[in-house]
Amino acid sequence: MTDPTGLALSISVWVLPVVFAITLHEAAHGFVAWRLGDPTAWLLGRVSINPLRHIDPVGTVILPALFLLTAGFAFGYAKPVPIDPRQLRNPRRDMALVAAAGPAANFLMALIAGLLLWLAPALPENAANWLGRNCLNAIAINCVLAVFNLIPLPPLDGGRVAVSVLPRVLALPLARMERYGFVIIIGAVVLIPMISGALGHPVNPVFQAMAPVVNGAMRLLLQITGHV
Repeated sequence: MTDPTGLALSISVWVLPVVFAITLHEAAHGFVAWRLGDPTAWLLGRVSINPLRHIDPVGTVILPALFLLTAGFAFGYAKPVPIDPRQLRNPRRDMALVAAAGPAANFLMALIAGLLLWLAPALPENAANWLGRNCLNAIAINCVLAVFNLIPLPPLDGGRVAVSVLPRVLALPLARMERYGFVIIIGAVVLIPMISGALGHPVNPVFQAMAPVVNGAMRLLLQITGHV
C-alpha cells in the first residue's frame, strides 16, 4: 500500500524546483524588459515571484507530470511573458538581453540551490533529506531548462538571441522559422522519443545532445559552491 506522506514528499522534491525554475525564468524576462523600457509585463503583474501569475495548465502542470511519469524527471514551461520590442530603448540589442535573462535566471537559481545545500547537515535527518533532494533537483532542472532554452531556434531564448546578434542576412531566415519552431521542438522532444520507444529503439536526440553540456554545467556549479 502506498504511503501518502512518502508520495507527497517524493512529489514535492520535484514540483517545487520545477515550478520555481520555469516561473522565475519568465519573471526574469519581464523584469529585464521593464528595466530596458518595456513595461508590458510589469503592468500585467508578470514581474513577480508568485508562481500563480506564471502557471500554464499544460506546460507547468500536465507536461511536467507526464515527463516525471515516463522519463523519471520533470520538465515544462510557464506562460510566456508578453514583450513589446517597440518600447525597448534599443530593440535589437535589448531583445537579446531580455531573451538571455531567462537562462541566466536558471543558472542563478542553480547556484543558489548549491549554496543552500550547505544548510542540510544542520537540519534534522528528514528535513535534511528533503532539502538536499530539492536542491539537487533544482540544480539539475535549472541546468536542463537553461541549456534547452539556449538552443538557437526561435521561439526558444537562444533563437531570439541569435536573431538579435546575427547579421540580418542570417537573422531574417532564422526569425521566419519561429512559426514552425514549436512544432519542431515538440517533434524532437516528444514525438521522436515516443515513436522510437514504441519501436523498441528509444532515441531522444535533443536531450542526448544536451547531456554533456548539462552535466558539465552541473559539475561546474557544484565546484563553485564547494561540493566537488
